[in-house]
Amino acid sequence: MAKSIDVSVIAPPAYLNDFVAQEPARVHHVAAQRVLTDPVYCTFFRREAERGADIIVDNGVFDLGHALPSADLVTAARAVDAREIILPDVMRDGPATIKASEEAAREILGLSDGFRLCAVVHAADDEEWLRCYDHFASSDYVGAIALPASRRPAPEEQLCRTRWTATRYLEDRGMVEERIVYRLLGLGRTGHLELVEQREHEWIASVDGAAPVILGAMGIAMLPGGPYEKPTTPRIEDLGPIPEERFELIRRNIAVVRDAAGSTVRIWEARS
Repeated sequence: MAKSIDVSVIAPPAYLNDFVAQEPARVHHVAAQRVLTDPVYCTFFRREAERGADIIVDNGVFDLGHALPSADLVTAARAVDAREIILPDVMRDGPATIKASEEAAREILGLSDGFRLCAVVHAADDEEWLRCYDHFASSDYVGAIALPASRRPAPEEQLCRTRWTATRYLEDRGMVEERIVYRLLGLGRTGHLELVEQREHEWIASVDGAAPVILGAMGIAMLPGGPYEKPTTPRIEDLGPIPEERFELIRRNIAVVRDAAGSTVRIWEARS
């Protein structure tokens, strides 16, 4: 089995110490809008950066439906000592994603050249997916590429709908660029089970996900060997208070995901 994939756990701000803190501190995906509005959230991730974590600031489109302005992304990135900013993207629209990313990259680079810029590959079909990927892989301003989760049932041969097909395609055809950091955005329709397959690709650096926390809070265990069946779930910001009796289940779910990813990172509980 290949090297591990770092797992960034997403949890409500009230539970960062309980589920998100890492030992050793490796990679965190961080919501820009929360950095700007929640001092406790901001302080937590800045401390994780001081402990050695790579902080990746997400642009907000998944949570808000639109990306934050470039100046706000830079402000958020500076506030948590981030190393990377995810550029604005448009779901299932390659040309619009390219346009939004290029505009934001120009604006961000006009403010600072201190951040790696991560582009997200989106597309309505496979031809568009390849054009979008080729554009970003050959762009000087792109230092990382993120591949969104496969969330809906789709033909397994579709690059634009099935992420493990896309990663296998890139590797088989020698299309992986050594200078670029590759990330997975979110757990898809097969959850942690996909990570076992993705570990075959040594070039995948990280994945983020809220599923182990949300499912655990609902009383649902993630089983190491599957099956993975995710019911309709609330968004992480709508989860509400988590009963303390569910904490151990959530921690077990997180361990299952990390084990599938080959990660030996654990939750750092040495907090006062």
